[in-house]
Order: sequence, then C-alpha cells, then structure tokens
Amino acid sequence: MTGPAVHVLNGPNLNLLGQREPHIYGATTLAEVEQMCRDAAQGPLVFAQTNHEGVMIDMIHAARGSAAGIVINPAGWTFRSIAIVDALKAFAGPIIELHISNVHARDPIYHHSLVSPVATAVICGLGARGYRVAMQAMYGLLTG
Repeated sequence: MTGPAVHVLNGPNLNLLGQREPHIYGATTLAEVEQMCRDAAQGPLVFAQTNHEGVMIDMIHAARGSAAGIVINPAGWTFRSIAIVDALKAFAGPIIELHISNVHARDPIYHHSLVSPVATAVICGLGARGYRVAMQAMYGLLTG
C-alpha cells in the first residue's frame, strides 16, 4: 500500500517503556515498539512520542493534512484531556486508541476513556504486541 502515512502517536511516559513499571507495561522499549510498527507498515509511517500535551495536539493537527489514519496511545491523557479529544474530532480518517495494559482491569481512574467515543476502534491489554495488531487493523480499515 502506498499513499498517505499512518501516524503512530505516543503520549506521556511512554519514552520510559521497558523501564517504568515493567510488571504492567512489559520490558519492550519504545524503540522496539517503533521497529515493530515499521516492520508492519505497508507504506509511510510517522512515529512520535511526547510528554507535552500541546505538542501532541500539534501532531494531531499535522496529521490532518498528511495522514491516512492515526494510532494513538494517549497514555494518561486518555482520562483527562478534552483538548486531545477535540483535536482528534477534527481528524477525518480512522483512529485507533491503543493501550498496552488492560485499562479496565486496573484502578477505577483508568476505566473511563474520553478518547474512546471518537476512536474507530480500541485495543488494550495485548502488551507491546498491541501495536502490531493496531497496524494490521489500521491497514484493514484503510483498504476496506
């Protein structure tokens, strides 16, 4: 598949994958996740991570002009950021919300996603492998 890129956007603290709470998030690093996504990509791929909410909003806005779809792990912003939800609402393509852990099996604060209502699909609880699944699902959505 060629054409517009798929954007894989990662939120706060995901730069610490493999180090932070490995009993929840596993030992896979963000660099390994990126390689997994690149290996699964069927066309151009933009892979990014930020700990700054405004930067994430800018990345979502930039995707409006260049992306076929967005895979987003909003991390902690999932449960608190109306601004990120509003930015995602302005994106016309498919959006896959991704979480490494099963957020529904965790503390109640993690049970209500603000992002899910604007996402095309939600993947959670598959560990870092969820990124590979998300890439496969995204290309399935894009090709019908």
